Amino acid sequence: MATVRLKKGFDIRLLGEITDKVIGDVPAPNTVAVIPDDFHGIIPRMEKKEGEHVAAGEPLYHDKNHEAIKVVAPVSGTVKEVRRGERRHIDAIIIAPDGDKDSITHNIMGDAEQVLLQSGLWAMMRQRPYDVVPTPGIRPRDVFVTAFDSAPLAPDLDVVLGDKRQFIAKGVEVLNGLTDGKVYIGVRDGQSIDAPGAEVTTFIGPHPAGNVGVQAANTAPVNKGDVVWTMDIVTLARIGELFTTGKVSHDTVVAITGEMVQQPRYIKTVMGADLQTVLKHETTNLAQSRIISGNVLTGVKVEADQWLLAPYRHITVIPENNKPDEFMGWASFKPSRFSIYRTFTTWLGGLSKARSFDSRIKGGERAIVRTGEYDAMLPMDIYGEFLIKAIISGDIDKMEQLGIYEIAPEDFALAEFADTSKLELQRIVREGLDRLRAEMS
Repeated sequence: MATVRLKKGFDIRLLGEITDKVIGDVPAPNTVAVIPDDFHGIIPRMEKKEGEHVAAGEPLYHDKNHEAIKVVAPVSGTVKEVRRGERRHIDAIIIAPDGDKDSITHNIMGDAEQVLLQSGLWAMMRQRPYDVVPTPGIRPRDVFVTAFDSAPLAPDLDVVLGDKRQFIAKGVEVLNGLTDGKVYIGVRDGQSIDAPGAEVTTFIGPHPAGNVGVQAANTAPVNKGDVVWTMDIVTLARIGELFTTGKVSHDTVVAITGEMVQQPRYIKTVMGADLQTVLKHETTNLAQSRIISGNVLTGVKVEADQWLLAPYRHITVIPENNKPDEFMGWASFKPSRFSIYRTFTTWLGGLSKARSFDSRIKGGERAIVRTGEYDAMLPMDIYGEFLIKAIISGDIDKMEQLGIYEIAPEDFALAEFADTSKLELQRIVREGLDRLRAEMS
């Protein structure tokens, strides 16, 4: 087993960590929703209408450009609402579960790619370049799988996996048949994965060591013309389960974390469950809380009447600070103030201590200054500041030369946290990737 040591990055410690790996139960959700924006690169075309019955695993919609790509219902029930926003954009497909175990069984003896497309698991994988749902018919050079999450308060994927670990080997076997290269699995130090047929690499270092793109860049970098697939170990196990049982399990283990959670813990629910059910009796003061579906770096702010978003394994609840003004601002000598760069005296007590963070940005946008901040937070062989500038200016040639094909927005999330310019780096990267994809198609 190869070992890669990463020095760049930073581990952000927040209050609200889970200390007990016991998985609790919550009531069955009142509603379950599929959010099309969770599957970037797909233009949805509905196959079900409001009021129609749908079985678990039955397609709700397909991609306009690749009809074979299906996104399926995680539960059986009735399509309660197809919620649309501006320009008839589909914001959510809401299902009222009926409690039945009615589910679709797939013929796993057929073509593996077609089985994945029909099952909905294809939409849970990502392709680089562009960080989108993979294009059917293109064999990837390699497949990269991350077996751990290093983001703040992130769940232990070994706990999320549970008894699905038994399907990892089958998942590797299936993916080996779909790539001309190798299946790489990245693990943390001390983690054990039984995955014959895969090349396992141990990654030691701070966040973003758990990002699959960082692991790929330090194993077999993506160059222009290459196509690779990426996913987490949970998706890999779901693929193995599908090709073992013929069914896709849409159950999921979710970590409920954060300072505003009474007792941070793991719970078992279903993909897309409504947050009112999931968070009932979990938070100390919901009115003064910010709910994030995901982690604080890459997650999405959601309201209590919304749903769990992909990848369906993490909820963070932190204080919502509605008073942005603070006496003396950055010049305050308040001992609890935090800075990576030792701007305040907090570092004397150690930066690895768990601290309270609220939702404030604490600053406004400024011009980019060449300080090396991005590079210090990005353990990849690219020049982050120059790449961001090339994306903002729309210079496609420079974007290609500076490595845009191997990145995703999440790779710049930590740099965004550390950025003194307060730029929305993830949004900039996402827009750059979409622009490049449109130019190349």
